[in-house]
Amino acid sequence: MTIRIKPATPADAPIILQLIRELAEFERLLDEVQATEEQLREQLFGLRPGAEVVIARMGDEVAGFALFFHNFSTFLAKPGIYLEDLYVRQKFRGQGCGEALLRHLARLALERGCGRLEWSVLDWNVRAIDFYKSLGAVPMDQWTVHRLSGDALVKLGGSAND
Repeated sequence: MTIRIKPATPADAPIILQLIRELAEFERLLDEVQATEEQLREQLFGLRPGAEVVIARMGDEVAGFALFFHNFSTFLAKPGIYLEDLYVRQKFRGQGCGEALLRHLARLALERGCGRLEWSVLDWNVRAIDFYKSLGAVPMDQWTVHRLSGDALVKLGGSAND
């Protein structure tokens, strides 16, 4: 079956949210999903989009998606693409959909003059790690992700007068 990958449109907000929920359930993080269709429309298709989405379809069905945005490498002095989420629905796994999404993003990165395509993967997701390595991806084991969110972000961001 042919895999078709197209950029998402505002009308795709409901299916994007559904895919996000399915991904979160797979990652055992469903209780952390706060996104709404309205937020997705604004953040993905509003005046200042924060990210982009491509949707993979097989036949008439949505098979998966990739949500990504640009970052920047100071060492390369080039933009990069950061893949925030890649998800393929269970029934479509093992049929080339994940690879097709990554190939699509790699082509976009090259077309846009990017120096790299990168992402994070949960350390327990051995199937995904093995898949990424088979495509030539290299784990960045010497780096540790740090995050500020919630109260810690508010506390550090504080008032502009601080």
